[in-house]
Amino acid sequence: MVYKFILLSDEVDDFKRVILIGSQATFFDFHKEIIKTTGYEEQQMYSFFICGDDWSKQTEITLIEMDTSSEEDNYVMERTLLEDLLEEEHQKLLYVFDQLTERVFFIELSEIITGTYLKDPVCIKATGNPPTQFIDFDVVSNEINPDLDENFYEDDAFDDEDLEGLNEGSFDDESLNDRF
Repeated sequence: MVYKFILLSDEVDDFKRVILIGSQATFFDFHKEIIKTTGYEEQQMYSFFICGDDWSKQTEITLIEMDTSSEEDNYVMERTLLEDLLEEEHQKLLYVFDQLTERVFFIELSEIITGTYLKDPVCIKATGNPPTQFIDFDVVSNEINPDLDENFYEDDAFDDEDLEGLNEGSFDDESLNDRF
């Protein structure tokens, strides 16, 4: 069998990848194809999550062995076949490519093609550029409000008297009604 996956991003509207891969391939094989088609760094932490219909995380498949309690199943990409955890079309997965901020690709198993075999995974459609792999927090903090810099608290327009009367218990219902 061959699985047809569609990868989308909630960060980049025109980003889309369609990947075909054999059902007996491992999650690591799938991971390598995603890395190849996005150009992301290989030496990072990645993981897949099998999800419910509402995208709630259910089962994690990690890149490396993780210390977990013996009560939980521990799935590692290199040892887990796709067909071990994926059995039906429209199954949803998340691919976490930035662990620090939990940025993900949304993946759907769009089709299961029976009676065929595929030796190596292949990306058959690639549109749009992938989101940047890592967020530059310096750029993000300036984009949130570029006017907030080291001079914000020394603004000449700020007047300490504006805070007078804001002590605890200084407002009652009548004074609030008078103000609004």
